[in-house]
Amino acid sequence: MLSREQLLSQIRDRVQHPAAAKELLQLLRIPRQDRATVRRHLKSLVESGDLIKIRGNRFGLADRMDLVVGRLQTHPRGFGFVTPDTGRDAQPDVYVSSANLKEALHGDRVVVRIERQQADRMEGRVIRILERANASMVGRFDRDESGLGFVVPFDKRLLTDVQVPPADAHGALPGAMVVAELTRWPTPSRPALGRIIEVLGPIDAPGVDTQIIIRKHNIPDVHGDEAIEEARRLGGVLHDRDVRGRTDFRPTPTVTIDGEHARDFDDAITLDVLPNGHYWLGVHIADVSHYVEEGTALDQEAYDRGTSVYFPERAVHMFPSELATGLCSLNPKVDRLVQ
Repeated sequence: MLSREQLLSQIRDRVQHPAAAKELLQLLRIPRQDRATVRRHLKSLVESGDLIKIRGNRFGLADRMDLVVGRLQTHPRGFGFVTPDTGRDAQPDVYVSSANLKEALHGDRVVVRIERQQADRMEGRVIRILERANASMVGRFDRDESGLGFVVPFDKRLLTDVQVPPADAHGALPGAMVVAELTRWPTPSRPALGRIIEVLGPIDAPGVDTQIIIRKHNIPDVHGDEAIEEARRLGGVLHDRDVRGRTDFRPTPTVTIDGEHARDFDDAITLDVLPNGHYWLGVHIADVSHYVEEGTALDQEAYDRGTSVYFPERAVHMFPSELATGLCSLNPKVDRLVQ
């Protein structure tokens, strides 16, 4: 039984032209009992962009049909570039003019047909959208002269306004910053359609600017229930089992090096004078690994987020507060574990 990856490898090695499913089954000598599975693999490979389906229900490899699969980055002036999935080093970005973007939006994963190629530049046209990047967008709600509501995206690279029917405005007032969920993607003849799912408030209201950035970049602002429960089970104080076998730095004066108004305190130093007059600098970092074991909900939370995000008036922490500002924050006059 061929796996999905093995099927793709065999197509690359043994099929030199776009072929229909029936021809592929024959060329690859697929046993009758495996053909249903192979057809499912073909569908999956098309959905992922590893294979391209063209006229005549034929399947082919993108790089053998002057096609490029990649992620679209648009410019506020209307044009865009597609960064190939194969990476920048293997293939240059493909320029796409505004007329050739079709209904693709910034961040979408697309298939581009190469229409012009020079030594250091390729130009193309979007022929298919494989994956949408923006299920929702943050922007300013407004109404036109006829009373029709629409959202102007805060991210200027999203080159389309989103119309909002009256029943889906959900109390949003003109000028308010909102989050709109897209219910219909734009087409050449119809604008994008959406509904308001959150009203953030006036753009100059305190905290709204932070909420805009959080929504724009899809920063998770709430921790999962399992991760919170794991953090709570750890408790807020050290136990004998936590300190057993560790070096005790508590008799040594230690100071944090984060600012007075930092959202958490991760790093600290000690400084001792040695007998020869030299100085010994100790660097102490909060020991997160003692509490976050591989495979736990906290570990997955950290993997999904990657980092904490800091704003002038608040922080979106990688871990629940029980860890971020508790056990893993080197607060004054409390025992903490360090590395």
